[in-house]
Amino acid sequence: MSKNEKPEFRRVSVDPNQRGIKKKLSMVQSFAVALASRGISNNKINTPVKQLRVLSCFGNEPQGGILPPCEYLLESETGEGMHYCGACGCGDKKTTWLTQHADEYSKLDYPKVACTLQMPGFTNYVVSTPDEAEEPVTRKYYIENLDYKEVQKTPVTIGMQPIPEENKEEEPKTKE
Repeated sequence: MSKNEKPEFRRVSVDPNQRGIKKKLSMVQSFAVALASRGISNNKINTPVKQLRVLSCFGNEPQGGILPPCEYLLESETGEGMHYCGACGCGDKKTTWLTQHADEYSKLDYPKVACTLQMPGFTNYVVSTPDEAEEPVTRKYYIENLDYKEVQKTPVTIGMQPIPEENKEEEPKTKE
């Protein structure tokens, strides 16, 4: 493969049995589990797990890697710069955006949250099958075999971001 040639990743289909009333009940149950995991103190997932989730959804091309975003990642029409999952069926709402501003809660912040594709970092993650290692490999297999140092390059925000020095207000001066 030449330097300018992008690798190909195998497309993964969403299970066609995940439709109808069974799917809707499953979605409600999954949302209830995620909400309960948040708790009364708005618990958020830790950095390494969120990095895996962001990799699973957004890939690592912006960090110089070769993994493209998930084929089901959709850009929000209601929130500028926001994205949501097109595979899970939750739709485009503020509560389903995958990432948020540091002081807000995103779908990827929940301690327990499921992925329709059962990708790394999610509560329902299932290890790839041997056939996923065959060319072209799946995104899941690629992430599972990524060096942890590469995973750590994935930028994530959890909690409040520090205020940059240039934006901090000067302390009021007192008269002596």
